[in-house]
Amino acid sequence: RDDYIKYTYTQDGGGPDGYPYQTDYPPQEEDAASDATEGADEDDQMYEGEYQGIPHPDEIKEARRAARLEAKRKARLTAQQEEEEENLPEQYETIMEDCGHGRFQWMLFFVLGLALMADGVDGFVVGFVLPSAEKDMCISNANKGLLGLLVYVAMMVGALVWGGLCDKIGRRKCLIYVLTIDLVFSFLSCFAQGYGFFLFFRFCSGFGIGGSIPIVYTYFTEFLQMDKRGEHLSWLCMFWMLGGLYASFTAWGIIPHYGWGFAIGTQFQMHSWRLFILVCLFPALAALIGVIFMPESPRFLLENARHDEAWMILRKVHDTNWKAKGEPERVFTVTNIKTPQTQEDDFIEIQSDTGTAFQRWTVRKMTMLQQVEQLCFIPYKTETLLMVFFYVSVCISYHGLGVWFPDMIKYMQYEEYESKVRVFHRERVERFHFNFSLVNQVHREGEYIHDKFANIEFKSVKFENSLFENCYFEDVKSTNTFFENCTIKNTVFYNTDLWQEKFKNCRMDNTTFLHPKKGCHLNFQEENDIVIYMVSFLGSLAVLPGNIISALFMDKLGRIRIIGGSMLASSACTFLLLLSFSQGVVICWQCLFYAVSVAAWNGLEVISVELYPSSKRGTAFGILNGICKFAAIIASFIFAAFIGITKIIPIFLAFVALVCGGLVALKLPETREKILC
Repeated sequence: RDDYIKYTYTQDGGGPDGYPYQTDYPPQEEDAASDATEGADEDDQMYEGEYQGIPHPDEIKEARRAARLEAKRKARLTAQQEEEEENLPEQYETIMEDCGHGRFQWMLFFVLGLALMADGVDGFVVGFVLPSAEKDMCISNANKGLLGLLVYVAMMVGALVWGGLCDKIGRRKCLIYVLTIDLVFSFLSCFAQGYGFFLFFRFCSGFGIGGSIPIVYTYFTEFLQMDKRGEHLSWLCMFWMLGGLYASFTAWGIIPHYGWGFAIGTQFQMHSWRLFILVCLFPALAALIGVIFMPESPRFLLENARHDEAWMILRKVHDTNWKAKGEPERVFTVTNIKTPQTQEDDFIEIQSDTGTAFQRWTVRKMTMLQQVEQLCFIPYKTETLLMVFFYVSVCISYHGLGVWFPDMIKYMQYEEYESKVRVFHRERVERFHFNFSLVNQVHREGEYIHDKFANIEFKSVKFENSLFENCYFEDVKSTNTFFENCTIKNTVFYNTDLWQEKFKNCRMDNTTFLHPKKGCHLNFQEENDIVIYMVSFLGSLAVLPGNIISALFMDKLGRIRIIGGSMLASSACTFLLLLSFSQGVVICWQCLFYAVSVAAWNGLEVISVELYPSSKRGTAFGILNGICKFAAIIASFIFAAFIGITKIIPIFLAFVALVCGGLVALKLPETREKILC
């Protein structure tokens, strides 16, 4: 037995003769076992080390084998998940190619185009109604600037908020919310009689429509295959131009017509500029009705593990397209779509289980910001910085000059008008009946004795250091008319709008005001210059050639060449502005600049949706669009400050921004052949 025990514990490498372990034992018959082990049950045999608490070698081997199997199983699961996550973009691209490009994409194209058109209309509304609204609601110059500022701030905030929300609750749902908010508050602004309410309603409307751009481009991109993205996203940009044309044309046709309005009593006035705002709601209303019948983005559903819904929508897209092409027998063969496994929502819930409602909200938002930073800006740090710089440079030049062009035209009109002013010095008029209007005149140190002013209009008239004695004013309307340092004796003002704000440092003796027209009064013939509408209309129409060229060559030349070439060509156009000495020349250079620069905008928006992952695409685009709005606000203040002072600084600033942007564009990544990640 001692020999047997010693022999069996020889190492696994083999017996004393060097043979393998299995051949160490000589062959034995079944009934030729040792007498020492005869009658002993195999299960009753006991390992000697068991008394000392030492595990049996077989148990150790079995435990190690089980651990290795478990590790291999986990590794296979991890590799499978990584493979699925890596292959989802490729599989989705293959599915979209199988679905084809046809009727469904064109229906979505027009619906989303109307939403983009609504955004374009809103960008022009405030500028068109402001000349009328400031008179109708007695808006001061300071408050007038506040209206334009708050609307742009609202659109900036809207882009940030709705861009992030469309990655959380869906592209379609967010677009419905955006259009509904815009419709409701724009409709209410039509009937707001006070400036405070009007300002609030326009702010809320801007907050809604401000989110349309990141949502629309994100939504449409996820229904396009790779070789169609650049072209059709560029065609979609054309609807923003159509929004400008629609707003300019309707403003030109509606606002100057005072008779198209109506009044209910004395407190409610519905002038034609309010009717114009109402007509501008039609694109948003049509888009809202269309979006209701559109499905959610299947890529968004897959990113949120809603596999069945995504499959049904993709099959609908497939069947709609091939049925329209005359091949209804083609079957949607996809049976399994890989779905990425994300832990983001669970992580947010784990971090926000306890605490007050405000603490939970804070944790959720901070966690979301961290995820956006990790998914969008850390992996794409260089690209994001380049995109921010590019957005700022484009906005400074485009929006800055967009403010400079109409203001420069107005200033030229003002200079031309001032050059034709007629000055009367020390005139004496006695017992005269003024039955004709006075236009663009200055009267200094005049004397008016026993004169009558009846049924006439004062347009840009100023009386300085003059005497009015025993005069009678009846049914007089005035625009930009003032009396400064005048003496008014024994005079009657009957049914006129000449009131306190018209008289500056004047001395009045025995003067009577009967039935005065207090407050502000709108003169539609004076306050609505059709040149402004024509300039906006031509500027929007000039974008058409640039849109067509960028759409045709976006996929052929690539995004980077389109952007760089457009910006460098635009910078050359800015130098031509130094040669603008008349209104007509300024309008020509404006049209040329818009026609050339629009291609850069189209390329920039295409790259913005192609660069970032699907789970945070709307958030990233919303942040970039918000930065764009902020840069536009800064640029509008800078360029407007130099109107009437010098045009060299604004032009030089636009030139530098465009050149720097064109050179930076060469560093941007080319996404023409990139599959949406």
